[in-house]
Amino acid sequence: MSTPAPSFDAGPSGQTVLSDAAAQAGDSRARPPVSRSLLPSLAITSMVLFATYSGLISVLLPNQVAAIDETNKVSNLAIVSTVSFILTLFAQPLVGAFSDRTRSRMGKRAPWMIIGAAAGAVFLMGLSGLQSILWIAIFWATIQVSLNALQGPMTAIVPDRFPTSRRGVASAMVGIGTMAGSTIGVLVAGALASNAGLGYTVFGIAVLVATLLFVVFNRDFSSKDMPRTPFSWKQFFTGFWINPKENPDFAWAFAARFFFILGYFVVFAFQLFILTDYIGLSLTEANGSIGLVALSGMATTLISISLGGWWSDKIGKRKVFIYAATVFMVIGLAFPLVMPNMTGMFIMSAINGFGFGLYMACDTALMTEVLPGGGAAAGKDLGILNVATNIPQALSPAIAGILIGSLGGYPALFIFGMVCVVVAAFVLVPIKSVR
Repeated sequence: MSTPAPSFDAGPSGQTVLSDAAAQAGDSRARPPVSRSLLPSLAITSMVLFATYSGLISVLLPNQVAAIDETNKVSNLAIVSTVSFILTLFAQPLVGAFSDRTRSRMGKRAPWMIIGAAAGAVFLMGLSGLQSILWIAIFWATIQVSLNALQGPMTAIVPDRFPTSRRGVASAMVGIGTMAGSTIGVLVAGALASNAGLGYTVFGIAVLVATLLFVVFNRDFSSKDMPRTPFSWKQFFTGFWINPKENPDFAWAFAARFFFILGYFVVFAFQLFILTDYIGLSLTEANGSIGLVALSGMATTLISISLGGWWSDKIGKRKVFIYAATVFMVIGLAFPLVMPNMTGMFIMSAINGFGFGLYMACDTALMTEVLPGGGAAAGKDLGILNVATNIPQALSPAIAGILIGSLGGYPALFIFGMVCVVVAAFVLVPIKSVR
């Protein structure tokens, strides 16, 4: 039996996602039942998605760019990364809003996840043969849009299907997948760095297969018969403006994520060049070592995510764990400054892994609790919050290029990262609706 193409409803998304109270009252349409496979499926799909992100950003793209022009590799990588991130800034909120309004037998989120994964896989397979910085930027931007079309609706599954009391655990599972994927992606990409075509193909197929398995084993309720209202483009686009005066906690959460991700990515995106130009490894040595650096933080990350998500749900607090994450991140980022060698990089990775794990364990849960209207338009609003992830990713290559070229070289990256995560912690303080 074929599945009809999704149609769209521009009415308020509150018609498609009911509150926790409604769920507890027994409305079967309020939240699809949480199957045993949903939590591990979130972890696995997040792992594959972020393995692709990290493998390309940390290893395959820098290698491809350096092979074209070694002398201008830093500025060229900044151009490719910045252009692609700018073009994808609003991909998640747009796709999230469309998914809120999608009417299909597969539900609201699955059609967009499949479309995003399929498009991303196709363009990934074509990326390796490109020899022009311009075309690499175009393909990478298209891949980013496609993967964001997968990530946005998948993020909305947490408030769609989990009550508030279980979102810490759900956030932790996403965090486990994210951090494990970030490590595995670097390891796989480092091993395949000499054969970029195979590397890009492996990641593309993995994303598509993981997404299809997620949709098959975690079927959503049909959204075909959900209420519809007349479509209005004005209403649709004005819905993307969320007044910070009326929703201050949402605004503060947006700012906190912005600064934390900026502090993380300004270092993460240039790890390969840190190893070659700051630590002094050859490109071959760096490709072999970057996976080991990532691996050194994986164990601490998994421990802190598991502990943080469970503990956060148990005591009903989120912010204190993010404050603790900031302390660990600052300590970790300081080590390459005092120990500019591989030992310093391994220690930084281990400490940062623990800190970023705490952050990932509680950040998604905190974000779902500051959504306007109790999460009535979860797909769109979480997409808007994810702009706070995309903007710093867009800015970090350009900022890193300036810091490296004009403001003190690679040590300035670590100092800038420390300042950003501290600012993120202070920005969380005014949030009142989440402890």
